[in-house]
Amino acid sequence: MNITISTAQFENKSGDKEYNLSVIEKLAAQAASQGSHVIAFHECSITGYTFARKLSKEQLLDIAEIIPEGKSIQRLQQIAEKHNITILAGLFEKDEKDFLYKAYVCVDKTGLKAKYRKLHPFINPHLTPGNEYCVFDIMGWKCGILICYDNNIIENVRATKLLGADIIFMPHVTMCTPSTRPGAGFVNPDLWQNRVADPTSLRLEFNGMKGRDWLMKWLPSRAYDNGAYIVFSNPIGMDDDQLKNGCSMIIDPFGDVIAECRSFDDSFESAVLTPEKLTQAGGYRYIQARRPELYREIIGQEHLSEQKVVWLNDKTV
Repeated sequence: MNITISTAQFENKSGDKEYNLSVIEKLAAQAASQGSHVIAFHECSITGYTFARKLSKEQLLDIAEIIPEGKSIQRLQQIAEKHNITILAGLFEKDEKDFLYKAYVCVDKTGLKAKYRKLHPFINPHLTPGNEYCVFDIMGWKCGILICYDNNIIENVRATKLLGADIIFMPHVTMCTPSTRPGAGFVNPDLWQNRVADPTSLRLEFNGMKGRDWLMKWLPSRAYDNGAYIVFSNPIGMDDDQLKNGCSMIIDPFGDVIAECRSFDDSFESAVLTPEKLTQAGGYRYIQARRPELYREIIGQEHLSEQKVVWLNDKTV
């Protein structure tokens, strides 16, 4: 059965859940009116993201919510029911013992369908890593979730695929940040403020090695190697004091971009996903040809985990 999915991008406001949920409803309503069954938003789209690097544990606990009892999840369910669309969005989660997580949820008119906790959080030292993968059903399609840095560890993507996921939602807040990678770095916020008068200079930065060119080095390979659909969502505009370039897109199992947001405005783009591509693409054959006996112990060997980076203003630590 075909399914129509939208990937969205918008300029969230730090800590302003009411505003961010209002934009989520606006875009969800528009997508539903155009025939979408599902719409996906970026990492921490409900709460904002980058500002959390400055927060104490008490401040994080204040903005985090228990899932599914929290007000934001209840609001998402109301939006999903009103517009008859499945919604995926992110926020900070707390549990009954005040452990904090980076969470991403799938909600429809019946309530919470899935919750995933980021395996590799690093924006704030008070966040606890998740410890399990997430595979669930939307309209007969097996779906998975991996948040931002989780997707850079390629074993996570393969594991999610091997658990049955044919669609992997990849919410991010990424690009336009410092790195040892040549060409990386922040994009000057002045270009965003001047985007109406001079869209060309901003687009050149967004499309170059600070942004889309880097993304296209690796994201399509996650789809191609695993024979899966990838739904990538990313914010546009200022996230706290860092400028983000959107490029929310959907990639098919051939590694081809079949929908992409190119606007500077709050927007979404949609694609029809067809099951035939799942077995036509090379990744399907590659998975069948695996010889796990050759590398099972190699892949599973223990090692010391690397400390993840945190981007602070103009330097990487």
